[in-house]
Amino acid sequence: MNKQIQNLYLRANKSERLIIGLMSGTSMDGLDIALCKVKGSGADTDIEVLEFKTGDFTADFRSKIKAVFSKKEVDLQLVCLMNELIANTHAQLINEALKEWGYQNEEIDFIASHGQTIFHAPKSLHQMEDYPDGTLQIGDGDHIAVKTGIITLSDFRQKHLAAGGEGAPLAVYGDYLIFSKAGEDRIMLNIGGIANFTYLPGSLNADEIFSTDVGPGNTLMDQFMQQHFNQFYDRNAAIGLSGNLNQDLLSALLKNDFFGANFPKTTGPELFNLNYLGAAQKVSGTADLKKEDVVATLCHFSAQIIVDAIQRCFGMQAKVRIFMSGGGMHNPLLVSLLKEKLPQSSFVTTNELNINPDAKEAVLFAVLANETLCGAPIDFGSRKGIPSVCMGKISLPE
Repeated sequence: MNKQIQNLYLRANKSERLIIGLMSGTSMDGLDIALCKVKGSGADTDIEVLEFKTGDFTADFRSKIKAVFSKKEVDLQLVCLMNELIANTHAQLINEALKEWGYQNEEIDFIASHGQTIFHAPKSLHQMEDYPDGTLQIGDGDHIAVKTGIITLSDFRQKHLAAGGEGAPLAVYGDYLIFSKAGEDRIMLNIGGIANFTYLPGSLNADEIFSTDVGPGNTLMDQFMQQHFNQFYDRNAAIGLSGNLNQDLLSALLKNDFFGANFPKTTGPELFNLNYLGAAQKVSGTADLKKEDVVATLCHFSAQIIVDAIQRCFGMQAKVRIFMSGGGMHNPLLVSLLKEKLPQSSFVTTNELNINPDAKEAVLFAVLANETLCGAPIDFGSRKGIPSVCMGKISLPE
């Protein structure tokens, strides 16, 4: 037996495993690195976050990602080179984090790498009959494995596509295993660049679970802030709180077929970008709107599409326990709007469940890797969008 295969077998059979989960989302603010101790698998999964940090991206590196991000036409040579550069950068950030935390690389059993999404193309977006759903994440797992010396699982979304899903959202798989609770209906709301949620029924019936994107979370606000205020995001909603809602612009922003499409569904910055905002301003006659008012209205837009999706599922008087994660939970205007519009529901963060909400997405990929190595596909039945599969390609260090 190849010694690396034997190493994989021995580590997968340990009673507990150290797995690093990685996440770099559409916000591109840095690489979330979560060192997790994982025991068991499936419904018996027990996970503890030992360490967490966000490895910062330099402005130069971020600009290089943006050069290939969410564009229909792009320099193919640059995509090719960024596939390796992103992986090498992630590996460097992992090595630095392990040194900072006092761990030797050989102590870590596995890395679970999401990679960097550069284009998401569900059929609902590209609308080309002869082509399937598609998505592309770069930052190759082989490079991470070789540069860290740690077995790496990556490219999780491709199996989801192959089995009939849209490649997103994947949160449902990990949410079900680590956050379900008998007798309590829960919504796991992640407000990243794109907002999505998973419904976890108190019945623990996998047939009732679903996960869906609902539309833009932070992505439009962040893009606008970067272009007009030279700030990466609206820290503490300082700009949004200084502006006022413009109802005409909000109404125009809400007019898109995506919002009426059935769940589950996925989307991305390929649709919700500054061109989308510009078109809405033109239609609504708000091209000269104060920039502070635009930010405020974009925040109301994100809140409204989240509320609409939850009420669509659970009624106008939705009464559910909502556990927040993602950058949007730090936006006080956004959170206050959600609470105001969903007064029967309660809002907390995943800190209540002993998972750092900023680390949650990285932790979920560690869970996905653990299932591929030690578990089995969860039976979600035959519902569209949630194939019963394990995900992640395995890269060996040698």
